[in-house]
Amino acid sequence: MIYTVDQVVSALSQVTHPGFSNDIVSLNMVKDIRIEGNKISFSLTFQKSTDPLIGSIQKACRVALQTKLGPDIEMGDIIVNSTFKPELKESNLSKVKNIIAVASGKGGVGKSTVASNLAVSLVKLGYKVGLIDADVYGPSIPKMFNVENIKPELKDPDLIVPVNRYGVKLLSIGFFVDPKDPLIWRGPMATNALKQLINQGEWGELDFLMIDLPPGTGDVHLTIVQELTITGAVIVSTPQDVALADAIKGINMFKGEKINVPVLGLIENMAWFTPEELPNNKYYIFGKEGCKRLAEELSIPLLGQIPIVQSICEGGDDGNPSALDDKTIVGSSFKKLAERMVEEVNHRNKALDPTKRVEIIHGKK
Repeated sequence: MIYTVDQVVSALSQVTHPGFSNDIVSLNMVKDIRIEGNKISFSLTFQKSTDPLIGSIQKACRVALQTKLGPDIEMGDIIVNSTFKPELKESNLSKVKNIIAVASGKGGVGKSTVASNLAVSLVKLGYKVGLIDADVYGPSIPKMFNVENIKPELKDPDLIVPVNRYGVKLLSIGFFVDPKDPLIWRGPMATNALKQLINQGEWGELDFLMIDLPPGTGDVHLTIVQELTITGAVIVSTPQDVALADAIKGINMFKGEKINVPVLGLIENMAWFTPEELPNNKYYIFGKEGCKRLAEELSIPLLGQIPIVQSICEGGDDGNPSALDDKTIVGSSFKKLAERMVEEVNHRNKALDPTKRVEIIHGKK
């Protein structure tokens, strides 16, 4: 049987790239299709040779061709070559002035809420801001900005146009997966997806690129400090002792000799509860000023204290960050937090040299 290039292209268009939820033909990955009798060969272009999806995509191509073209074609007659493009590294980040890691020692302290509102507050202060949702296994930024049903534009496999919402440029793995499906990825797949968001985002000129990290200290954190020159980190915690103990671990990770990223300060979230109908009342339901005491103990700035009010939860669920209205209690708190962080960033940039990327040298102790 004689096959045509159009038939091969049609079959390969059924193969979806797991990292983008687009087919490999539309992503312009398929090159150099050659047909000699029953033998079909072509090349797939990947970003790098270490891409963990190479094997699974090659196998999916063979299955698609055999299914679409019929039983006359054998698996051994399908030759899939792989080519690789030079790594982009920081070329798409060359106009980003400051990269800020937003981290927490443990989950449940409202880190993503703080990152989202801090980004919005910076925009309201007149800065150009981007936000990467680096919580690969539990992305929440699309929901917090009410853009869950929006897909970033893919100019080609190497360039992703961030979603713009409230003036913030956003990228999240949540844009490329079904929010109802759990991500069951091994570490290399997760970190590779994150690298794509970082290096392939069309960020343009930014004053601040915020990185919303997952809780704890793990593979994603190491990937970030290897891929990026982090200006500084801010640590989010709640006032109670169990959260503060984990916050110390996060602070020590960034300040460690091997990482050596400046810690700009500590943010106390859920500092107190204030009923909206009683704005002058404060109820310290998680303890009082735990982060303030820790900041003094570690000689790092306390950047701000964010209270709990009902609207901050509703705003996150509805995709309307509280910082949009800086006349409210919470909005005003985030505005002050943004102003204070900018002060610390300016001080850091005057006093310290740029942060260096972490280099992991295998085989050495």
